[in-house]
Amino acid sequence: MNCWEILGIEPTDDRRRIQDAYEQQLKFASESEAKSLEQAFREAVGDAPAPATRPANTAQPGQPTHEAEEASERPLDANDGQVVREVVIQIKALLNDSSRSKDAGIWQAILCEPPADQPQLRREIGRQLEPQVRPMAENGTFPAPVAQFLGEWFGWFSMEEAPEVVDERNYPEPGMAEEQGDQPPQMVNFWPAVIGWIVGLVILATLFGGMGGG
Repeated sequence: MNCWEILGIEPTDDRRRIQDAYEQQLKFASESEAKSLEQAFREAVGDAPAPATRPANTAQPGQPTHEAEEASERPLDANDGQVVREVVIQIKALLNDSSRSKDAGIWQAILCEPPADQPQLRREIGRQLEPQVRPMAENGTFPAPVAQFLGEWFGWFSMEEAPEVVDERNYPEPGMAEEQGDQPPQMVNFWPAVIGWIVGLVILATLFGGMGGG
């Protein structure tokens, strides 16, 4: 087999294509096959050293963009840490404004602003906000659009899992108000009071009559 058959591509002068073919084949190669691939690469590009193997989680050509972002992993540097702190400060200030905190557009403007939208920064921001913000999103403190955005942005829950806000105010059933309006006012039952007065008068008359006879 020649170098092109080993790499699995047609002869080409495109070093980028040769390197992609080499790295693609290398992912599934055994130790002995890796040596053959390295030699084939050197022959294809003119005895240049083989490139370092890409990390297993690096996106390959043709992968969807979101998968490439998820595959990107690196430790946060000082600049990243500063961005995270600034975003967290803005969110905590937003929580103190009950009116603006119910606007999903404001949340999106803060959290989706580059570079805060990068996956590794997003995860760190979500980690710091989760103890305070997630319970509020789950217990109905925020309207549904805000809860949905936060759940999907940070991966806390989907909209189907988000709790439904229940309006605890009591409303009459349809038609109940009309039925109540058509009912005549109830008559107050005065008979117990009248009987009580009569009994009282009888007792008083008996007392006064007994005193007069004495």
